[in-house]
Amino acid sequence: MWTEYRSTWNPKLTELDPRINAYRPDLADAELMGRVEAAAYSAGAPGRVLSGRLALMCTPDDNGRMGSELLFGERVTVFETRDGWAWLQSREDGYVGYARADKLGELNGVPTHRVSALRTFLYASPDLKSPVLEMLSMNARLSVGNHDKGFAELASGGWVWASHISTAEEHEDDHAAVALRFLETPYLWGGRSSIGLDCSGLVQMALARCGKAATRDSDMQAAIGEPVPFDGDETLLTHGDLIFWPGHVGIWLEGGDFVHANATDMKVSRAPFAAIARHIEDTTGDKVTAVRRL
Repeated sequence: MWTEYRSTWNPKLTELDPRINAYRPDLADAELMGRVEAAAYSAGAPGRVLSGRLALMCTPDDNGRMGSELLFGERVTVFETRDGWAWLQSREDGYVGYARADKLGELNGVPTHRVSALRTFLYASPDLKSPVLEMLSMNARLSVGNHDKGFAELASGGWVWASHISTAEEHEDDHAAVALRFLETPYLWGGRSSIGLDCSGLVQMALARCGKAATRDSDMQAAIGEPVPFDGDETLLTHGDLIFWPGHVGIWLEGGDFVHANATDMKVSRAPFAAIARHIEDTTGDKVTAVRRL
């Protein structure tokens, strides 16, 4: 449940943070009544994402900035629909924003599986030559029914290759290894898919494939796991440690490399950690602010 997920977050981060609390002067989440003043309150209506990738915008404007991204089958709470836009909150990570309302609806069935491959296609029939309905990225949520010819049928319609999905209870155990599967994926501000993602999106998707829920942005993620004292000595680090700078996060790899989605290479890349830390300090003056171990 969303309330259970939210209760695991750091209260200092969630306190009225507009990224993860749905409130505006004219309308607010009914759960925030008594904490914020608004002209009206709404408990919202449940929905699911019907497209492979759905931009979650900061404003109801196709030419505006994307704050995050929603994946096929993810749950949302819709507080308002107006002029083709839905103002909503993701029930996966709590992010608030605007999305195209025609890409939302009720998917048939309860999600039973997730996409475990980096990406896969949703076909019109159990035939690799049939029309492609959608591209589905890792961690998309699916409700699976029948199987035929190596394909799995979705309750909402369409077929996916069965070996590209896993049950909701099946997870991998090395989020760093999962992150490496995204190498060369283009950097995309707000992205959470194998088509494009940002630094915190990479961390969130890698952890999700390992069954570990994570908040959306890097400053929020700096509160997950346990702190690791770090003074620059890499012998203090362990494979999979999350390393943070102001506005940036990546994953330390055994052997001294580091994987991150970054706007310098404009892609997910791997390089020696020491070189990356030096480049960041030379470019921005920033040093490592935190290391977290899961």
